[in-house]
Amino acid sequence: MPSLKDVELKIQGVKKTKQITKAMNMVASAKLRNAQGRIERFTPYADKFYELLGDLAGRADGDSHPLLAVREEIKTSAIVLVTSDRGLCGSFNSNLIKRAHIVANEKMAQGKTVKFYCIGKKGNAVFKKTDMEIVMSKTDSMGAFDFTLANEVGLEVISAYLAGELDEVTLIYGDFVSVARQTAVSLALLPMSADASTEVVAETAGNAEYIYEPDVKGLLAELLPRFIKVQVYRGLLSTSASEHAARMTAMDNATRACDDMVDSLTLLYNKTRQAAITGELMDIVGGAEALKG
Repeated sequence: MPSLKDVELKIQGVKKTKQITKAMNMVASAKLRNAQGRIERFTPYADKFYELLGDLAGRADGDSHPLLAVREEIKTSAIVLVTSDRGLCGSFNSNLIKRAHIVANEKMAQGKTVKFYCIGKKGNAVFKKTDMEIVMSKTDSMGAFDFTLANEVGLEVISAYLAGELDEVTLIYGDFVSVARQTAVSLALLPMSADASTEVVAETAGNAEYIYEPDVKGLLAELLPRFIKVQVYRGLLSTSASEHAARMTAMDNATRACDDMVDSLTLLYNKTRQAAITGELMDIVGGAEALKG
């Protein structure tokens, strides 16, 4: 049985850990509110953008823009993986990395070459140890970012796609469903499908009718690259909110675990002290009996 001093030190250590986890929970909660606010402000713009582009894509054919053309043979596939830069958020990053492994293995099983564009330190740390090529690595950028990051990543994949270096692009990010639920989602970025774009906006399009000037091809040339960047930015925002929600949940669970450990150690401390008192009483009684003898 451990000594009273050892148990007391353990209790003090767990209480200090609880203070840290509770503080991290509060910080994650504040950052989550900020991230949710960014998503709420961006969503109306993104929805309207999807609606407009869906109407445009419905009027266009596959030859209207290179980003809409589906290539006959797909040799090289790119995965844009968005993870966090920091840990302590439960299984959030591991789920994203697991999803990326599944998608990459499916592509390689089809005989395709897989390249990675990693945003976030956690995903980059895992896939740089594999044989798959990492074309772009953006670390220490998820803490504070704006549309500039999405613009940079979007330009990179669009340029590579138009140059023939990539034949398809998939975006993997954390979808913020609620504070208690975040899922790993894979979204096909390129090539863009006119039918898929129309289905995405079917619920929001309503009965709106648009008159376009200049022609559809001219507008697609301007809007399709921006649409790719909007999708990347939405993935960044959703991943950021998911990260903070997952960390808040993980720290809340850790705080409760600390409470359970303190209760268990306190019980052990009382038992140890009772055993020590009993032992001392037995020594006193034994000594008194020896004196009597």
